[in-house]
Amino acid sequence: MGDGGLPPNHGRRRDPAAGPPSGIGGWSEGARLLDRLRLLNGWEGFLTRLKLSDDVAMRLAERARVNRTCLHSELLSSGIVPEDAQYRALAAELGLPLQDEIDPNRLLAGEAGALAALRSPRGSSMSLLENGGAETLLVIAPVKLDIVALKALLARRPRLASRLVLACPATLRGALLARVRGRLLEEACRGLFNLWPAMSARFITDSWQAFLVGVAIIAVPVLLFLAPVLTALSVYACLSTLFLGCIGLRLASAVSDAIGEEVRFGGRPSDAGLPTYTVLVALHREAEVVPDLLAALARLDWPRSKLEVKLVCEDDDEDTLAAIGRQKLRPWVEVVKVPASEPRTKPKALSFALPLAGGELIALYDAEDRPHPMQLREAWARFRDEGDDLACVQAPLTIANAGYGILPFMFRLEYAALFRGILPWLSSNDLLIPLGGTSNHFRREALLDVGGWDPHNVTEDADLGVRLRRFGYRTGTISLPTLEDAPEELMVWLRQRTRWYKGWMQTWLVHMRQPIRLYRDLGAGSFLIFQILFGGLIASALLHPLLWGTTILLCGKSALWGSLLPTERWLLGLSGMNIAAGYGSFLLLGWRCLRPKERAGYWRTALLTVPYWLLMSVAAYRAIGQLVRRPHHWEKTPHRRFRRSSRPAKQVDDTSARAHSAGAEAGHMPMTSAPLRMIFSSSSPIAASSRPS
Repeated sequence: MGDGGLPPNHGRRRDPAAGPPSGIGGWSEGARLLDRLRLLNGWEGFLTRLKLSDDVAMRLAERARVNRTCLHSELLSSGIVPEDAQYRALAAELGLPLQDEIDPNRLLAGEAGALAALRSPRGSSMSLLENGGAETLLVIAPVKLDIVALKALLARRPRLASRLVLACPATLRGALLARVRGRLLEEACRGLFNLWPAMSARFITDSWQAFLVGVAIIAVPVLLFLAPVLTALSVYACLSTLFLGCIGLRLASAVSDAIGEEVRFGGRPSDAGLPTYTVLVALHREAEVVPDLLAALARLDWPRSKLEVKLVCEDDDEDTLAAIGRQKLRPWVEVVKVPASEPRTKPKALSFALPLAGGELIALYDAEDRPHPMQLREAWARFRDEGDDLACVQAPLTIANAGYGILPFMFRLEYAALFRGILPWLSSNDLLIPLGGTSNHFRREALLDVGGWDPHNVTEDADLGVRLRRFGYRTGTISLPTLEDAPEELMVWLRQRTRWYKGWMQTWLVHMRQPIRLYRDLGAGSFLIFQILFGGLIASALLHPLLWGTTILLCGKSALWGSLLPTERWLLGLSGMNIAAGYGSFLLLGWRCLRPKERAGYWRTALLTVPYWLLMSVAAYRAIGQLVRRPHHWEKTPHRRFRRSSRPAKQVDDTSARAHSAGAEAGHMPMTSAPLRMIFSSSSPIAASSRPS
């Protein structure tokens, strides 16, 4: 045999359509069946008590096999049986009493022990409980459980069985949380300040900064009186340096190859290798959008037995809590009630909830967000493939209501330029990235390492991006978007933009307390980007009306008197250059970052840019007033239900459609417009009635 005795088909590629080789498919199915039967071992009596069919049991066992969990965990996550009914059946099966209520004062766990129990993934925990006698009880609320091993242990140690009681996870967590509420609130309000006071916005300015501000307040008016033209030219030159930095950043982003990148992760990761993911959502006066939020979160593609969703609300927000209470939430959803106290800010609420997060990864969303279903998987793929120094990835935000007015129309352009242009360019060049306020995905340990969110900074996202970089961590971007609505009313937009400018001013002042150390922490490139993105954006907004005023005034003087002084010509030239280059770079970057279908009516953008930028200047000057009078005041942006009907045709988002389609193809997941009503899939509803009416 010239082929050395090898089979005739050796070396040929088998046709995939032909299926597995003979016998292999049957063997694999048999192995899977044995795995499912092994996972069901010992649970027969428990399943009989719950009157679950063999088919449901086998499907639960299959999910446990795929996710490498246990039958108990998958049943709890599925929502087939209410949590209390499942634990009553488990207590009866094990012959243990069930503790329906737990007095927090009877728990023997200290604050450290209670926090450790609350941090455990999916809330599986145990604690000692006073029994009123010489012995104490051990109360357990297991989520992951080997029932065979536990039965054997109880049979070998009957004295332990007499001291063991069972509780629902929600019951035990509620008691543990009551023990540490004071500690959590203290840490949420002062944790960062206690760790690194120089990085906290609790106090806005350092002593030397306050001194310089005072000198400037006195010196600038005096110099304007003594030498108005020369002083104005000097101030213009300084501010124009930052202004030109913003222009340069836009132009660099506009010619970057990073624009237009689509989904960058490959095949769908195996569910067996996925970690626990915690999703945090801070809500304040958001009763109207609760159904939309739950519907959007229900579409996240992640195994429910490895997912925690924490809805974080202040405990006096009765309307929002009532709206959540009207939903039948799954056991993997927890409502975290934050004691009402100052500062009443989103980062304070998130800082309160952070110690309760058990996930290796943490995602942050806003109440109005509709994240792409595959976003968690893309973020995990980036964390999996890159080093531990990648602490955070930012998903792009896409405005979904751009067809509902001038403000959303311009907002879409801004977001496209930022999230499709500037941030990917910064990421590709390994530079500082100021985070957006939502759709951030973190490594939990890195987030804790840098002190979490600053409760006193009203743009906690941008500050956290700077702090991550200062501690040596990297921030990247991903491509699957989150849809959200921009403000449609002028005063709502103005309040939101004022808060943003105030927060950027806070962030710049805080991190510039020690400029030399900041330079060393960030490096030359990121230090320059910090000055451009914070100092430059603030300077641009403050300078813009002055540029127009100077241009109009000097052009009028030239028309009336026919000549200008040399310094006046310099001022006019500098103003005209800044205006032309500022608008030109903004429009160029916007055009490059918009998809072809989004460019319809782009001529309107050129006409609207001037008044829109002037409105931003109003917000910037308003922010200065608030920074002085109410530095930590959070101006709430109200949100409305997402409108699914009568949507203007021009509002169709090509980016979202293409990204959703790409994600569905990569993940083999059916895309629907409502929560998938599947019990066992990764996309089972977040609530039994989460679909908006």
